[in-house]
Amino acid sequence: MERQITLGDVIAPAKVLRCDNDDYPVLSMTMHDGIVLQSNRFKKSLVSIDQSNYKVVLRGQLVVGFPIDEGVIYVQNIAEAGIMSPAYGVWNIHSKEILPEYLELCLHSPQSMDYYKNKLRGTTARRRSITTGDLLALPIILPSLTEQKRRIGLFRQTTLLLNSQKQTMLKFDELVKSRFVEMFGDPVSNPHGFERVALSQLAEIKIGPFGSLLHKEDYIEGGHPLLNPSHISEGRIVPDDKLTVSDSKYAEMEAYHLHIGDIVMGRRGEMGRCAVVPDEGYLCGTGSLLIRTKGEVTSDYLQKVISFPTFKKTIEDMAVGQTMPNLNVPIVSSFQIIKPPIDVQRRYYAFVAEVDKSKLAVKQSLEELETLKKSLMQQYFG
Repeated sequence: MERQITLGDVIAPAKVLRCDNDDYPVLSMTMHDGIVLQSNRFKKSLVSIDQSNYKVVLRGQLVVGFPIDEGVIYVQNIAEAGIMSPAYGVWNIHSKEILPEYLELCLHSPQSMDYYKNKLRGTTARRRSITTGDLLALPIILPSLTEQKRRIGLFRQTTLLLNSQKQTMLKFDELVKSRFVEMFGDPVSNPHGFERVALSQLAEIKIGPFGSLLHKEDYIEGGHPLLNPSHISEGRIVPDDKLTVSDSKYAEMEAYHLHIGDIVMGRRGEMGRCAVVPDEGYLCGTGSLLIRTKGEVTSDYLQKVISFPTFKKTIEDMAVGQTMPNLNVPIVSSFQIIKPPIDVQRRYYAFVAEVDKSKLAVKQSLEELETLKKSLMQQYFG
């Protein structure tokens, strides 16, 4: 038998304990990974020399951060005691009727996330918060302890499977990177002694449209996506459904159409950010460049060269602009690209295609597990 209570029925403000020595581990809170050791999150400690104002957080205490509507609220289960930013709120879970791990599930349910969004106060997006009264009024579904344990077990198992599949995807990506280095070496130092030519000999290069060709009223939802640097992530295209243009505007800008196999590359901000276009219907954005190979190198190979770490560093050195690094057609045309025999490139492409087939099966499994997790959330907290 389950009943509905409020968060205020099971938590109470914790006594504020300030750090008085350097023996405590420094903890940080992330949106997706919860509370973690700061040393694992950052390459170096971000804590100031004076840690006296940091709060001591004990194991089992609830920590409330911001933006709360993105789920920055977790139970500290990393250390017996650690120190965290004084900006976080710390609460004791005093009720014996609720398990801390079950409470975390409740606090991250879709219903709770909607509740936070509806109760937010403030004007600065990532600093908006909810009042203590609204936080404590959050509805909580409370089943028996036995049922809580059962639900925790289901979510643990689903999360473990999800993490396992995500690790498999990362291993596939590493396999592709390793194969590239094995076949071609570092494209800057060129250990295999391949011929090196200017990119202009291997591809057509065009800058995206001037801003004057696109106006605010041209943008619609659900049309042809415009691809700017922000829409390229880790070698993949991530379009924004709200930054699209109509069929008529798309037809009007034929010169900037992206075709399957083209490479779209960001020309400002992070250097070397590029992706191979997988489908028709995309439009090169103002902040991007279009690279269309002439046949002597494959698109997949060229994308890997441009995004290779040492090559990205070379591009950074070539970019112009003090405030924000910028690229233009002459600079990109002068990129020195190693040109292995086309049959070697095709063997690499065939290898990548086989890996992609394996990744597709894992991706489908991930999607099914995500659907299952959402279904469980809806079933138990909906």
